[in-house]
Amino acid sequence: MATDYRLKKEKDFNLVFNKGKRLFSSALTMVFVPAKELKAGFAVSKKHGGSVKRNKIKRLLRESFRSFLPSLSGQNFFFVFIPKIRDEYSLDIFKSNMEYLLKKGGFILDA
Repeated sequence: MATDYRLKKEKDFNLVFNKGKRLFSSALTMVFVPAKELKAGFAVSKKHGGSVKRNKIKRLLRESFRSFLPSLSGQNFFFVFIPKIRDEYSLDIFKSNMEYLLKKGGFILDA
């Protein structure tokens, strides 16, 4: 899958964190700001554990976001997802929390 939807530049992350709006769920925080294209970034701090654990969390978050890409097409926002510290991380938890946040923000409609 192409990675053209990923937010990578530090200035883009700074824009989202400084000017973005925040929504919260039990496992994730979503920060978003209007932009010229749809991109998502994932911020996982060292408090979550070593690099192996952080990279696993980022892979799970990317896969969760990928499942919502078709319903988000046409919307131009930068999103940053920040996981909350937990003992266990799973794809199902991230998907359900991401869906909740995207619905709460009005980015996808209730089916």
